Formats: sequence, structure tokens, C-alpha cells
Amino acid sequence: MSEGIKRGSVIAGMMLLAALAVAGWTRNPSPAPAPEDPAAVQQQYAPVRPARVRANYARPVYDQEPVRRRRSTRNSVAIVGGSAGVGAAIGALAGGGKGAAIGALSGGTAGFVYDRLTRNK
Repeated sequence: MSEGIKRGSVIAGMMLLAALAVAGWTRNPSPAPAPEDPAAVQQQYAPVRPARVRANYARPVYDQEPVRRRRSTRNSVAIVGGSAGVGAAIGALAGGGKGAAIGALSGGTAGFVYDRLTRNK
């Protein structure tokens, strides 16, 4: 396989992955059909606890604070390292040793940005 064909196939694959990612990201899910029976709606959803509201303060006050699960450092390192590894592999296919270095840097940077944006979800 010539170098031009290999590079073209890698670029085409990356463009296909990017297009699929954008299509999945911007897709609007279709609404669920409304059930016929009102009792089925009650069984489908958990009961909602009403919020107490202070007279001079518009923010609702709950009995318990919402639980926020923070991502551990081990998981953050795994995300960044995995992104860097995948970037290095793609870069090595596209451009050899120098491409692997560039791919590792860009993959690690993208993984770090993703980790910081989604750390408190």
C-alpha cells in the first residue's frame, strides 16, 4: 500500500468518525409516546418530593443536599492517558514517529479538556 493511499484512508476514517460524533451529539431524541392509562404514568415515574420555599428567598430548600460524585484522580489519569494513547496510535499510522508525538499531545490535551468539563457530573 502506498504512502498516499494509507494517509488518505486514515484521513477519511477520521473524517467519518468526526461526522458520526457530530451527528450523535446534535441528534434530538424522539419523545416517548404518551401512555393511554394515567395509572401507568404514576407507576413509570418516581414520586417527586415538593420543595419548601422561603418567603423572601426564591431558591427551593430541600431536606438533603444533592449528592455530587466527584471523579477520582485515578479515573482522570485513565481518561487523559487513554486519550493520549489513542492519539499516539492514530498519529503513528498517519505520520510515523513524529505523528505519534503530535497525536499523543493532541489526544492528551483533548482528554484533559474532556475530563475537566465533565468532572462533576
